[in-house]
Amino acid sequence: MSATLPVFAIERHRLATDGQGVTTLVGAYGCPLQCRYCLNPHAWNPSTLKVCKYMTPEQLYEKVKIDNLYFLATGGGVTFGGGEALLHAPFITVFRQVCGPGWHLAAETSLHVPSESLTQVLGVLDEFIVDIKDMDETIYESYTGQPQGPLEENLRLLAVSMPPECVKIRVPRIPSYNTDDSIQKSVERLKELGFTQMEVFDYILRK
Repeated sequence: MSATLPVFAIERHRLATDGQGVTTLVGAYGCPLQCRYCLNPHAWNPSTLKVCKYMTPEQLYEKVKIDNLYFLATGGGVTFGGGEALLHAPFITVFRQVCGPGWHLAAETSLHVPSESLTQVLGVLDEFIVDIKDMDETIYESYTGQPQGPLEENLRLLAVSMPPECVKIRVPRIPSYNTDDSIQKSVERLKELGFTQMEVFDYILRK
């Protein structure tokens, strides 16, 4: 059980990028994937980084509650990112108990986690923002270095556990990996599972 969260960033006053309303994004270390164009490769291993603060749920609450009025006025709150946010499901569960029901809590996730981690936060999080990479098994494994099975399993679980409006799925256009055809197939597959909130976008590669 995670008594503390290895935090590398707390970004305040985010709007329309990480969930509804005014949001504070909390970036935490740890990820089971090693995606070729990862925006936060430093999040893979906290032991290699210079900036890492381990925080308890109570400490994080004290840090972010400065924006309580913004959260309540706009329906916003805290979004957990990373890295892979759902690796810290026990922490998120306790944080909900600390912050109470008034804040909108969300997670940015690849869903490449044990199904038990997802199950633990189903009654805790208000929104899931899922980056699926690609629904094609070969493309997925080539890009992430991991099998696609956990994503497929957790998408099925999420589809029957959350209202479709509470799940936003990002379908990236990944240079040299997927194509417009594979992206369309991914979108069609997601629709078959019952998802309705999908965004196709381009990865912006670092130079």
